[in-house]
Amino acid sequence: MVSSSPPLREKTRAVVRSLIAQTAMAAFAEKGYDQTTVEEVAAAAGVSRRTLFNYFKSKEDLALSGLSEQGERIAERFAASAADEDIWESLRAAFHVLEEIETTTERRLEIVTLLFGSESLRAGHAEKQSRWQELLAPQIEQRLPLSEHRLLEARAIAAAAITCLQAATEEWSRLRGRVDLFDLYDAAVQAVRRAH
Repeated sequence: MVSSSPPLREKTRAVVRSLIAQTAMAAFAEKGYDQTTVEEVAAAAGVSRRTLFNYFKSKEDLALSGLSEQGERIAERFAASAADEDIWESLRAAFHVLEEIETTTERRLEIVTLLFGSESLRAGHAEKQSRWQELLAPQIEQRLPLSEHRLLEARAIAAAAITCLQAATEEWSRLRGRVDLFDLYDAAVQAVRRAH
């Protein structure tokens, strides 16, 4: 018997991981993060508790799993932008990866409310987004003029942009999705950039 090739195994693993994560998010949105057990998620996904923990380290990891992948996609999108494009414009375009995730406004609101409604998830969300900063800062640094503090400047730009995105997302959630997220992001960035 021939075993499946590594790329096929990786693809299968990614599909199973994604299905478990989607099942978990639906359960968390319906019943609440704290009220939903890992056993309930495993049963709903049709896997054992042990199998679930082969894919996710913890319940929190299960709820936040998409953020790591989003960060990688954002960094890839930024890397693909023109080197002479305004950094802030490149960041805005890179963040549009989040709008390309196929879901409804209602579902997106459920997820955002879930992430910001739990203290442990809020902390985990911030930690995952700090990883976005680590991915973006070296790329931003390459596009800044040479200076003694170039890496610091790159980290500050990445952190500011991510914070603007988070503030915009929280405001979008507060307004129940009635305003375009990137209009709110633009307003946040303008506030930061003119406050000098």
